[in-house]
Amino acid sequence: MNYKKQVAQSIVDALDNQLDEQVVYEKIEVPKATNLGDYAFPTFVLAKTLHKAPQMIAKDLVEQINKSGYEKVEAQGPYVNFFLDKGTFSNEVLQTVLTQNSHYGDATIGNNGKVPIDMSSPNIAKPISMGHLRSTVIGNSLANLLSKTGYQPVKINHLGDWGTQFGKLIEAYKLWGSEEEVKADPINKLLEYYVRFHKEDQKHPELDDEARKWFKKLEDGDKEATELWQWFRSVSLKSFKRIYDKLGITFDSYKGEAFYNDKMDEVVQLLEDKNLLKESQGAEIVDLDKYNLNPALIKKTDGATLYITRDLAAAIYRKRTYDFVQSLYVVGAEQINHFKQLKAVLKEMGFDWSDNIHHIPFGLITLNGKKLSTRSGRVVLLDKVLDDAIDLAKQQIQSKNPDLKDADKVAHEVGVGAVIFHDLKNERMNSFDFDLSEVVRFEGETGPYVQYTRARAESILRKSDHKVKITDLNLADPNAWETLKFLQAFPETILRAVKEYEPSVIAKYALHLAKSFNQYYANSKVLVEDDDLNARLALVQSVSVVLEIALSLLGVQAPSEM
Repeated sequence: MNYKKQVAQSIVDALDNQLDEQVVYEKIEVPKATNLGDYAFPTFVLAKTLHKAPQMIAKDLVEQINKSGYEKVEAQGPYVNFFLDKGTFSNEVLQTVLTQNSHYGDATIGNNGKVPIDMSSPNIAKPISMGHLRSTVIGNSLANLLSKTGYQPVKINHLGDWGTQFGKLIEAYKLWGSEEEVKADPINKLLEYYVRFHKEDQKHPELDDEARKWFKKLEDGDKEATELWQWFRSVSLKSFKRIYDKLGITFDSYKGEAFYNDKMDEVVQLLEDKNLLKESQGAEIVDLDKYNLNPALIKKTDGATLYITRDLAAAIYRKRTYDFVQSLYVVGAEQINHFKQLKAVLKEMGFDWSDNIHHIPFGLITLNGKKLSTRSGRVVLLDKVLDDAIDLAKQQIQSKNPDLKDADKVAHEVGVGAVIFHDLKNERMNSFDFDLSEVVRFEGETGPYVQYTRARAESILRKSDHKVKITDLNLADPNAWETLKFLQAFPETILRAVKEYEPSVIAKYALHLAKSFNQYYANSKVLVEDDDLNARLALVQSVSVVLEIALSLLGVQAPSEM
């Protein structure tokens, strides 16, 4: 039931249709204080039409409104405040949640349209660092949200498996590496060689020339260069997949930069055919003046193609392969200009579907206020952070519940969930400083707090030993009112998160619902044998259901015991 729509209809009926229902609907507010009602209509909008002071309009309107279905309707200054009937509201909300269960909040707005999501995208031969966390978990949560609302997401890990860095890595390996070392500890050793290269080339710039030669060999299909590249790629993927398994994240495609090597000639040809390529200082560009953008550099003076050429090839390939309704790129905010250029060039090429490409930018994770950097060696390994988070969770579980079954499994779900939740509770454009001790706390605005609240709800249900009946769920307890309203708002909250490509909407909702439920539990005795016991337990079960769905949309597990 859309209660806001009900309020709008009541106002329109009382006004004899003098105002359009949509106009009224858009003006209705939700008061910050519950003593001001559940919905409020500001009458300023009627002052010109009715030639009366808003306070008088509010009083008159209250007299005209049909109050059936409301606890009360009253005028307060220029506002008409509506108080919903708590019994009817609770019955409808709780029945809906418990009947639909895990499907509560499902929607069909996506019409099964495919949505490729370019996400995570680590560079081969470098470890997955905390710097990759945001793209990975934001992309995964968006995929869950899109799936929940009727889209078919396609999660693409566009691996950084090509480029001049491979020339540097091959040169470094040839100078200082050994097969035994790489086999024993692949990613860390490869990173060590890469970092050493960047230190040495400051003193010996000729190393860059050797690196360029190796990359040219790789581009030309040289046997040794290709075998080393394939080896670096395969050991990297094994390492990556182990971390993705820890995060509980899977991908539909691992097609990276190298996949598009043979697809860029067509892009250049299409640009030539449409007379879009222009020469500028020996390079080939697409002029984007009419979009107020710098020229898109398609080919360098030496004929080498660039990132944008490859991304054009990828965009065209994805449209042909998936016929997408949207195509998302979950990539850092520093690439905003790149994606504006990408869309503009595609538009110039006549591909109007470029309007459905959306860059989903995000801010940085910093450590002690400093940006993370692989090149300088200031890198925080995601694997290590996850392990430390699991250990911290284990310590807290042992102190709170030393006899917990499956304690290791729960510690994994809580530790990993804490890291994911902390990232996603931050609005994606905001940067934040990472402090693990703050992240894995069972109190405060954390993932473990939400998980613990859901586990508490499950514990109450077990203790009650009562099977909830989905009938007569009138719960007029004022202590339950905030929680009931949050439960009712969940489907609309999901739609907002999808519209804004903003998982933090769900994380914040989960925190608010958990907090309101804990306040309810602190002020109302749930397990009292009286006529309202079934309705109270229905509320507890509904909170458990909705918190589990909310956490799953974020990619976080919801243990039943903690």
